Amino acid sequence: MMQQHMLANMRDHLVALDEILGFLAEGNVNAAGKIAESRLGMSSLDLHGASHIAKFMPDAMADAGTEMHRAASRFVITAQDAELAPGKDAQHAVYGALQEVTSACNACHQAYRIR
Repeated sequence: MMQQHMLANMRDHLVALDEILGFLAEGNVNAAGKIAESRLGMSSLDLHGASHIAKFMPDAMADAGTEMHRAASRFVITAQDAELAPGKDAQHAVYGALQEVTSACNACHQAYRIR
């Protein structure tokens, strides 16, 4: 049951990333930020039942998940700042912050498997 719950959370993370990229492609940074915080950021922990699931993970895996959630919340701040300072530098910062999120995902998926 916990494996299915964890897989559902990770699949939702992928859907959220897809939605974020779609909003960024439309130039809607605010909507991208809202999705990032509500579905990936630190505010999403209760939604995903993170405290319940973390008990079943190795500490390093839980730490990687926390880093992904923190990176998503940092992305939101970067995206909001980009709205105030439009231009290529701000755009690069937004994509760099999003890449920190996906790097955390990738690091965890490279190191761990659900069995």
